[in-house]
Amino acid sequence: MSWYLVLNLSLLLLILATPSLEGGRLSCLLNNRSCSLIETEKEQDDGTTWAVLVAGSNEYYNYRHQADVCHAYQILKRGGLKDENIIVFMYDDIAHHESNPKPGVIINNPKGHDVYAGVPKDYTKDSVTAANLYAVILGDKKSVKGGSGKVVDSKPNDRIFIYYTDHGGPGTLGMPDSPNVYAKDFIEVLEKKHAAGTYKEMVIYVESCESGSIFEGLLAENLNIYVTTASKADENSWGTYCPDMEPPPPPEYDTCLGDLYSVAWMEDSDKQGDNGETLEQQYKTVKVRTYNNNSTEGSHVMEYGTKSIRSESISLYQGFGASNVTDNTYIYNGHMGVVNQRDADLVFFQKKYEKMIEGSQEKIDMLKQITNIKNHRSHLDSSVDAIGTRLFGSSNGPLILGSLRAQGKPIVDDWECLKSMVRVYETHCGSLTQYGMKHMRAFANICNNKVTQADMSDASMAACSGYDVGQWSPLKKGYSA
Repeated sequence: MSWYLVLNLSLLLLILATPSLEGGRLSCLLNNRSCSLIETEKEQDDGTTWAVLVAGSNEYYNYRHQADVCHAYQILKRGGLKDENIIVFMYDDIAHHESNPKPGVIINNPKGHDVYAGVPKDYTKDSVTAANLYAVILGDKKSVKGGSGKVVDSKPNDRIFIYYTDHGGPGTLGMPDSPNVYAKDFIEVLEKKHAAGTYKEMVIYVESCESGSIFEGLLAENLNIYVTTASKADENSWGTYCPDMEPPPPPEYDTCLGDLYSVAWMEDSDKQGDNGETLEQQYKTVKVRTYNNNSTEGSHVMEYGTKSIRSESISLYQGFGASNVTDNTYIYNGHMGVVNQRDADLVFFQKKYEKMIEGSQEKIDMLKQITNIKNHRSHLDSSVDAIGTRLFGSSNGPLILGSLRAQGKPIVDDWECLKSMVRVYETHCGSLTQYGMKHMRAFANICNNKVTQADMSDASMAACSGYDVGQWSPLKKGYSA
């Protein structure tokens, strides 16, 4: 045998033994067929893809969050992920809600394609909790309470995709059953998962106001985790496909159908054919659309963590074999009508109010509900301002409470202090609600300025004395920390 033949045989064996894209391509060629990017990556990847989908809200006016999660499930299912590897958190009070014009159906865009059918009911109602989310990610079956008991039972060569959509605030993400998710706790869960060696790589997409603050200064770059968020650490995210906005939902819907960042990545994934695209390409596409034609009614999509992962195909995380679904693809290329996530509930209530019969008891009750919501919001804003004034003075209070830390630093140094300040405030002033989560930075800055819990308690009592928390009592709503 000549040295030339020996050399070529050796190279061939080396290529076949190496888990690379070239190895995958050669495998295809040996079978006399052409190879797509998806096929070559699938050839060289023998792990399982897991997914955790989380809608962190309830109530019909938050329709869009569960719609987002249901749509995400359909993408993953179409991509070949098995239900045993997809774990869904959603309150499940939307599809059969009395306000739903199509009972048993949930849509995520104006074309009205049902995304609810077949979605696993893993964690619903009061099992949609931060504690269960942490246990699921860690694969800790013993710590799960309620639900299906399904967890991410991943192995070292597996990949994990996590998608979360809901309200948020600086350093926190909402949950329908309190307490909320806090950034430091979530990051510690990811660090434990990494230390356990039970995944190869992980991709996380997060939709919420101030979602960048969950990772800013907290997520290390060496955990093999790549993250994109709907917004920077100090800006809102946006609901879309809302009534009286462009493009509108079908006329029978009184609520927003989706969120700007979420529909941007999912509608992009919907139209992917056999060749797919990389995570970086999707990030860039979603970034442009979420900024909403360079408008003030848009947000800056951010990325964190191990950015080298973004060169990989989205199909490694969202499934192989997803075909182009033009019948359900809805891409609106103009300026999207949007609403601040925190005001989407008022859009719903106002629309319902407008449709009610003039002078009816129903309309009177709805006006009262809208007024109560607005009054509590006003109370939250004024009481936080009053606390800042009492602690730091009338001139320094607003400056200190609203101050931004340098880029790359988390919003607070002492996360237990942050939680305790929130609990003190809610005890005296009532539940923060999804609207009041925007004040988390104020409580963080109170901690950063070494205010004692006793002084915070005194300031909160002074600011909220005489206010009847009523329906906003944390004893009814639960403490968010």
